[in-house]
Amino acid sequence: MILNFDVGIAFPRAVVFDAYRDEMTKLVSYLPNVRDIVVKSRKDEGPRSEIVLAWRGGGDIPAALRAVLSESMLSWTDYATWDRQTFRCDWRTETLALTDAVHSSGCNAFLDDGNGKTLLEVRGRFDIDAKKIRGVPGFLAGRIGKGLEEFLGGKIEANLIETAKGMARYLEERK
Repeated sequence: MILNFDVGIAFPRAVVFDAYRDEMTKLVSYLPNVRDIVVKSRKDEGPRSEIVLAWRGGGDIPAALRAVLSESMLSWTDYATWDRQTFRCDWRTETLALTDAVHSSGCNAFLDDGNGKTLLEVRGRFDIDAKKIRGVPGFLAGRIGKGLEEFLGGKIEANLIETAKGMARYLEERK
């Protein structure tokens, strides 16, 4: 599944880029689907930063349903390379559950949209190989994988848009 969408944020590109790179852990209260974000590692070299974030989702999932879902099903690790010269972030995500079956990667470009605003372009891929999910019959793997991609891909896109909206609210309050 292709991830391809744009979000406008009413703050200058450098402010938005720096906040996404450096202050993501402060956004938890603005993200209803996220319970925690932890910086696992960070390495800065000139304009480039390599950052690994551990995300714990499930913030808006009812407690009864959360009891059935394992913590690993609601958690993922984000590996990102940020480049301040190009205002670009290349990323890949690993789920803690179904790691071999789920692949997600892409690029976020932070573009100057004029008048002190930013256009965030998100481009990426989200793929599920259902043949690698235990218990899925081979003859159903294609259909199940496609259905999971469409469902989860829609959730991922909605969450990335919600993150941009949360970032805008965070920056507005910080102003």
